[in-house]
Amino acid sequence: MAEPFLVESPNVTYSKDFIEAKYTYSTVHVCKENGVTKVRPCSTRFTFRTARQVPRLGVMLVGWGGNNGTTVTAAVLANRLGLSWMTKTGCKKANYYGSLLQASTVCLGTGPTGDVYVPFRDLLPMVHPNDIIFDGWDISSLNLAEAMRRAEVLDWPLQEQLWPHMEKMKPRPSIYIPEFIAANQEERADNVLQGSMAQQVEQIRRDIRDFKEITGLDKVIVLWTANTERFCDVVPGLNDTAENLLRAIEKGLEVSPSTLFAVASILEGCAYINGSPQNTFVPGAVELAAQRRVFIGGDDFKSGQTKLKSVLVDFLVGAGLKTKSIVSYNHLGNNDGKNLSAPQQFRSKEISKSNVVDDTVQANPILYGPQDKPDHCVVIKYVPYVGDSKRALDEYTSEIMMGGTNTIVIHNTCEDSLLASPIILDLAILTELCQRITFCTEADPEFQGFHSVLSILAFLCKAPLVPEGTPVVNALFRQRSCIENILRYPGVPPSSWAPRPTRPHAHGGTQRLAGVLSGDTQGGSTSGPQCPSMGCPNPAGPGAQGLGCPVLLGGVPVPVCPDG
Repeated sequence: MAEPFLVESPNVTYSKDFIEAKYTYSTVHVCKENGVTKVRPCSTRFTFRTARQVPRLGVMLVGWGGNNGTTVTAAVLANRLGLSWMTKTGCKKANYYGSLLQASTVCLGTGPTGDVYVPFRDLLPMVHPNDIIFDGWDISSLNLAEAMRRAEVLDWPLQEQLWPHMEKMKPRPSIYIPEFIAANQEERADNVLQGSMAQQVEQIRRDIRDFKEITGLDKVIVLWTANTERFCDVVPGLNDTAENLLRAIEKGLEVSPSTLFAVASILEGCAYINGSPQNTFVPGAVELAAQRRVFIGGDDFKSGQTKLKSVLVDFLVGAGLKTKSIVSYNHLGNNDGKNLSAPQQFRSKEISKSNVVDDTVQANPILYGPQDKPDHCVVIKYVPYVGDSKRALDEYTSEIMMGGTNTIVIHNTCEDSLLASPIILDLAILTELCQRITFCTEADPEFQGFHSVLSILAFLCKAPLVPEGTPVVNALFRQRSCIENILRYPGVPPSSWAPRPTRPHAHGGTQRLAGVLSGDTQGGSTSGPQCPSMGCPNPAGPGAQGLGCPVLLGGVPVPVCPDG
């Protein structure tokens, strides 16, 4: 298969099956000795390998008959068929606007006429969204054409063209446990699985196998785009370990539907992505994924208001303005808004929306003390008339020089499902790509994959799931840089954009690669205290006080600053 571009470098080799590249990751180690902060360069030599054969991919959506599920399915069909339709503003053509991989570009370098840009999707061999096959589950029995009409997202002329294709698609019966979602969802629940909790998990596993066999797929990825659930308590003996979680399912104890789907997917060896804010990945589910070497990712699609917030607060704090108050108001009229009108489900969403500025604040000890952070209020109201066109109003108030204040107010109209659908595609395509990337180091020459918790997906999620002990990064452009620089490894130097410092974390672990490159922690370690991000020895030695270590963000050296 011809590549969109060819890297001519002694460090890059192309074979029929693989692209292989030598990659030196350079960073710095910061420590304190006798009251002096010392910075020492540190580097590790990696070999990355990507399988070039792009598989036939299927995506199974939990909540396939909802607004997001019908919209993303319709969008892929419309693009595959090359559809166009008339609106009051003229002719529209199917596209993938809003997709990081399909509709944004990356600078390769400088050519005779200036900077040269290529689509993100061309950096490495990836699945094209037009080739994705969809299936899934829903508690509502409507076929996808009827569900598309109920959603009221797409223009009517487009719906008419898609109707004969989508009326043949019908969701499989789903898991329904009423106490986890709002009571107002009961009227939709006419397509639900019966039997014990263990029997329902087994049926989900059969559904995955059936879909894969009937369609001749190479891989299946399962993605939750159903209702927001209430948070599930993490209880020792119930869901704190993989063994306890599986036992709880056998006994029919409290396990959320989203966690049941996660367990079924993991047991089938299928990556599972949580697109809602609830704590699907209880410790037992994370441990099970690690044991089975299956990718998991989440949480909660980052599409409109929160994406803007992660950019704006990064800008304000980065410019030296002390943001003191963030008030976010939303109203929407789709079924997501209806479900969120219940207090417990709203609380899940409130948590995912509220934590998005934490790392930005913690990165600036000049402005913020250890316990200092902005007041942050999130309000969501259900207004049926506005449908899928969510309204968001945000007020940011910051302290400026000499006791002054600065207030920014933004009104944002978000067509919710049209923003979420390209994110669903990016999540699935990026997850599949990561399944084909392996790496090794000179110290540990055995090739291994990324950590089961796929935190490279953070750019696409409000509340990024990361390996335990790894700092959470919410700043949007640092998250994008992570993805970009991982994909640039075949001989294309990392982006020169330099992220801001992150909050330090303690030394002493043996994990060689934290965050996006965490892998097997056995063997290959060097003597002395280890940097959890890189596995390089602490140059200060056992007696030194570590101020923190760099966090790997796709090959970008990220220095750290002392804790405020």
